[in-house]
Amino acid sequence: MKNEFILSNEYEKYSGQKLEMLIPEAEIKKRVRELAKQISEDYRGKVPIFIGILNGSFIFLSDLFREMSIDTEVDFIKISSYADETKSSGTVRLLKDISCDITERDVIVVEDIIDSGITIKFLKSRLQQSDASSVKFVSLLIKESTKIEFPIDYLGFKISDRYVVGYGLDLAQKLRNLKSIYAIK
Repeated sequence: MKNEFILSNEYEKYSGQKLEMLIPEAEIKKRVRELAKQISEDYRGKVPIFIGILNGSFIFLSDLFREMSIDTEVDFIKISSYADETKSSGTVRLLKDISCDITERDVIVVEDIIDSGITIKFLKSRLQQSDASSVKFVSLLIKESTKIEFPIDYLGFKISDRYVVGYGLDLAQKLRNLKSIYAIK
């Protein structure tokens, strides 16, 4: 794939805008392996439950999960604060809750990107009330301007404040299949 390309008419109001490669596929794969190694070491002798935040985290979670050297379980939650826009609405909507029992379990929430911080704050509050043994967060990306009151336990990359797509991240549910991460120029 080229380092830059132009969005077609299929993307309506984004038509004609350029996408610029930010993080190439090889760099993503390397970082995912490093994160899996660290999490595996930290949870040696335990069986944590990964909770992927749909839809964006599914590719990252899948790759991370396959790189783990310990036993793990997986579940999903679907929440939204974007709809089909490029900026958060400021409101979190729970669309699908987890189905597993996380009481006295180690939980690792897997996010694709932390942007405004609204979603991750909502989840931290919700999961801390669940009697889990521990709740930690892993995110592939975090934007430089994100303001949250707690550290992200495992972080892939810090990026500038741009709208990004690819590797699970979307623009109106499209472009998730790109193997690298691109920014709208």
